[in-house]
Formats: sequence, C-alpha cells, structure tokens
Amino acid sequence: MLNLILEDFMVELKDGAIKNVGPSNKSGTAKLFDVESAEAREFGDKRVKIVCEDDEGNEVQIALFPEQVREIANDIEAMEDDSPVFE
Repeated sequence: MLNLILEDFMVELKDGAIKNVGPSNKSGTAKLFDVESAEAREFGDKRVKIVCEDDEGNEVQIALFPEQVREIANDIEAMEDDSPVFE
C-alpha cells in the first residue's frame, strides 16, 4: 500500500503537460507498507539506492550516501539486540 501526503500542492494539466502552479513551498511524504521486496544497489559513483516494492507494483527508491547507509545499519544492529521486533 502506497500512502502519499502532499502539502500545498497544486499543478496545472494543459495539453498533456504538467506545470507547477503557485509558490515552490510544496512538500510531500511517501510511505510504502506491506513491502514484498527490498534491495540495495549501487547508484552512480557515490551513493547506494534502496528500492522497495509492494505486491501492487508501487515502488519507493531512496538514494543515500555511504555514511547514511552505515548509520541505518548501526540502528538496525542495535535494534536486533534490544527490540522485540527481531524476536
């Protein structure tokens, strides 16, 4: 299930083209639940891309720098020791 939350978001659709309308203060949040597959792969020369997909074909991609990936790996390792999630 893909959940999108868009704030102050307005676009104009004209002749098949999408055009930004209004100021550039838009923001959004994407959440993907019930992930069926997740993988990490190289993205360019300096990043790691994490790709998650659900059974409906919705996909979220995140490009991270190596230090960000290491921080997440450390967080997961700490949870493995302390959290009931991994029991």
